[in-house]
Amino acid sequence: MTVELPDRAQVIVIGGGIIGASIAYHLTKRDVSDVLLLEQGQLTGGTTWHAAGLVSQLKSTHSLTKLATYSTRLFEELEDETGQATGYRAPGSISVASDPERWEEMRRGISMASTVGVDIREIGMDELNEKVPLLRTDDLIGALFIPKDGQTSPVDTTMALVKGARNGGATVIEGVAVKRLLKKGDTCIGVQTEEGQTVLAESVVMAAGMWTRHLAETIGVNVPLQACEHFYIVTEPLDGAERGMPIVRDPRNYTYFKEETGKIMAGFFEPKAKVWNL
Repeated sequence: MTVELPDRAQVIVIGGGIIGASIAYHLTKRDVSDVLLLEQGQLTGGTTWHAAGLVSQLKSTHSLTKLATYSTRLFEELEDETGQATGYRAPGSISVASDPERWEEMRRGISMASTVGVDIREIGMDELNEKVPLLRTDDLIGALFIPKDGQTSPVDTTMALVKGARNGGATVIEGVAVKRLLKKGDTCIGVQTEEGQTVLAESVVMAAGMWTRHLAETIGVNVPLQACEHFYIVTEPLDGAERGMPIVRDPRNYTYFKEETGKIMAGFFEPKAKVWNL
């Protein structure tokens, strides 16, 4: 059955994952209420539903760190604002270094993060063992602790953002796939759906994840975006995996660990990951 769509909107957001939902939410906070979000399937049905949900404040640049600290504050307050549970909690996070170069980089991060108010400090191996008893530390030379880093449910947080966007006047529609973008001169002026419906807009925002590159190609724009596989495992319940255990990141070995209901989720990134072809 064809879904009824408006003829036009001030802003069209393509994609109903956490990025698209956040864009719609923040547009309404800036008094842009004529927002139409289109999701080809169900909300969170792409990458979002199986994301790890890590909320980190320390990033590679001052600007990104400042943005990340805002995200932390938002996730702390979003449930109270919208009435939609997000699953957010703040067990803190620990980043470890096993070589001098990585440790020097991390220590530089302390100075940068401190300028935007991030609570961050070095911890010794004894305190590290106390906070994460399961962690092997004999090959480490340093560790940083950020007490207010957290984790959240990606699906629940997305639904809270969607509820906030709707409360602000945005329209969110599922089951509508965008087939191509519409262009006039050098300006994107709207979208056409797979059902042949056309919606015009002043602005079009692509938040379609790995589908973004293909949509951009419909108006001759190259978006250098390629999805790659990422793996994580979840263990059986483990002694020592207590609720409140800090998230652990090991950047040199491309891994992270977090507690989930008495189990450990271990995620692995690869420098040369397997490409996911559409």
